[in-house]
Amino acid sequence: MGSMSPSTSRPPADTHPQRILIILGHPSASSLCAGLADAYAQGARDSGAEVRLLRLGELDFDPLLHAGYRQDQPLEPDLQRAQADILWASHLAWAYPTWWGGLPALLKGFIDRIFLPGFAFKYRKGSVLWDRLLAGRTADLLVSMDSPPWYYRWVAHMPGHHQMRRAILEFSGIRPVRIHSFGPVLGAEAARVQQWLEQAQAAGKRAAARRLKASV
Repeated sequence: MGSMSPSTSRPPADTHPQRILIILGHPSASSLCAGLADAYAQGARDSGAEVRLLRLGELDFDPLLHAGYRQDQPLEPDLQRAQADILWASHLAWAYPTWWGGLPALLKGFIDRIFLPGFAFKYRKGSVLWDRLLAGRTADLLVSMDSPPWYYRWVAHMPGHHQMRRAILEFSGIRPVRIHSFGPVLGAEAARVQQWLEQAQAAGKRAAARRLKASV
């Protein structure tokens, strides 16, 4: 499927600082999610992490996996670089909104195109089991929503959180996955938004610190 070799998929050894790739899954660079991503990046850098920021809205790629896995669909240069960034990272932070209970189309299309067999996972011959090719990495999810987080959890049962954490990241070996929900965004006052940005910055600091502790 044009993906990079799984033999290079392990993250750097613990003697290195945390290498954090932040993926902005909102198409707008002026969104709350963009602010959360920037705040997280600042917190991580302040705590000694190496940080890269990937803004999906600025990438040039077709988000449709036209034939599923039945035939090869060559990766565009931006997607090739995105795969290389994921292999470089020891920790992934995803900032995106909840739209209609789940992931925005841009983010889902990005995942469809690059989390391919041979890159993110590999089914074992003659078995329903699989190898998780991105094991050794961890993740944070920074997820905005117009619903109150309690409603999304107890009434809607968090379909987007389950999809991203269990069906995508943990399926590929990325764990633990920590989820930070921000909402309700609709009608939020400036002071509340500032609190969310501070929480995202603190999450970035914690992510960097976890790697530093592991290397001591």
